[in-house]
Amino acid sequence: MSVEFDEVGGQRIARFGTGARVIVAVHGITASLMAWSAVGRRLPEGWSLVAMDLRGRGHSASMPGPYGLDRHAEDVLRVAEYVGAGPEAVLTGHSMGAYVAALAGAQREFARVVLVDGGLPLPPLPEGVDPDAETAATLGPALARLKQTFPTAEAYVDFFKAHPAFAGRWNADAEAYVRYDLTGPEGALRSRAVGEAVLEDGRWLRLEPERIEAALRAITAPLFLLRAPRGLLNQDTGLLPDDLARPWAARLPGLRDEVVPDCNHYTILFDEPCVATVVSRLTSPT
Repeated sequence: MSVEFDEVGGQRIARFGTGARVIVAVHGITASLMAWSAVGRRLPEGWSLVAMDLRGRGHSASMPGPYGLDRHAEDVLRVAEYVGAGPEAVLTGHSMGAYVAALAGAQREFARVVLVDGGLPLPPLPEGVDPDAETAATLGPALARLKQTFPTAEAYVDFFKAHPAFAGRWNADAEAYVRYDLTGPEGALRSRAVGEAVLEDGRWLRLEPERIEAALRAITAPLFLLRAPRGLLNQDTGLLPDDLARPWAARLPGLRDEVVPDCNHYTILFDEPCVATVVSRLTSPT
């Protein structure tokens, strides 16, 4: 599967494949466009996937704030227009990217919107709980790494291999994703993700549930939700457990809710069987 990189107003984008049917894909809060490489490489003939590094991440790290999910949605729509993604295009997002996709999908027509382990409003924070502290607690090592430096690329890869979500599930797609994220001089390598952007987006996500609900209700395209049964740290409870998802499925009668078996929040985009399900739901005609 061919990959071509481009830039739109300082924002790095990648196109996996050359097919005329386009999927526009949005990554998660500390991730990069390479989160979608395994999906992009497994698309059927006639399809291509366009992913972007959100501002403050990847090779778009130098794009300025303010951040926030509505700002990212504007960028997504700009990229969609740039690549000529018309109403027959599919829009998808993973984790925080699913919330961004919901906001973008409410503003223009797509053939379908596929939310991958994200996109549903989260329960309100208990009174007095700081949203930055909640973001740090939820993301764990994914956020902690933004303050760390690493002596070599191999040390950074080893850090990710030890992450509970990847333990025993490491593969070449995960390694390519991790290596893409590195910047800085040898001896002091670090993640490209900007901590300020991550925290600002985390605040937006936790403090604007009404905006997310309004966007979900405004989407007119077929709406799909793919959930991982295991969480960000491979814990038994996923990010969107049944007791959270099922009431939303009732409130949004057009929502097609599906649990993708034997995956966690990260491996839903990296493990072969999980990726096959995601690809099928992105490209299937029904």
